[in-house]
Amino acid sequence: MAYRYGQRRGGQQAAGVGPLNLKVQPGEFLCVVGPSGSGKSTLLSLLAGFLSPQQGQILLGDRAIRGPDPRLTLVQQEAALFPWLTVTGNVAFGLDSQRLRGPERKTRIENALRLVGLGDYATRRVHELSGGQRQRVSIARALAVQPGLLLLDEPFSALDVQTRTALADELLGIWWAQKVTVVFVTHQLEEALHLGQRVVALKDGQVALDAPARDLTVGALRATLD
Repeated sequence: MAYRYGQRRGGQQAAGVGPLNLKVQPGEFLCVVGPSGSGKSTLLSLLAGFLSPQQGQILLGDRAIRGPDPRLTLVQQEAALFPWLTVTGNVAFGLDSQRLRGPERKTRIENALRLVGLGDYATRRVHELSGGQRQRVSIARALAVQPGLLLLDEPFSALDVQTRTALADELLGIWWAQKVTVVFVTHQLEEALHLGQRVVALKDGQVALDAPARDLTVGALRATLD
């Protein structure tokens, strides 16, 4: 697939991505790293259906992604929560597109909150939560819809180191328990090696490296991206 933006003022072309071939196995945890302008955000926007590839196609299973798709969810850098809703209300919002009602809806919400350690926070309002707790609610909302693909765009970047580390470990635990397919974008190389089964490094919109995380070091990643 490939996507290129139009030219900026002065004739320079904005960063895009591709052409590239990228396959993510079901249940895999893939981390994507790269410097600013390497194409990470464009790639995630393509996977999320916010952009359409100008060449090729993107498949989830055997069906193409042709716009925002209920089979996948995206967690972004900032927790996009509704301040007038409770924690339960924010998690439930993700289920509205599925028109899920009754006991299954309640069970999905409770299970998602339990997975992120917020089972006792169901009735809290957003302003009562810390930054880490708000991001946990975002992840719970994403998990409640039981996505085929979970996309995360530097979800811990605005958090302090201690909270970031704790959430990363929690995310790994959730992945082990749910075996959801994950694509996690980060500029933190250590984070990518800690979380990912596999790491893809992007440079100038191309795949500069694609290898199992266990075979990589931070130094090797830095050398590839320099």
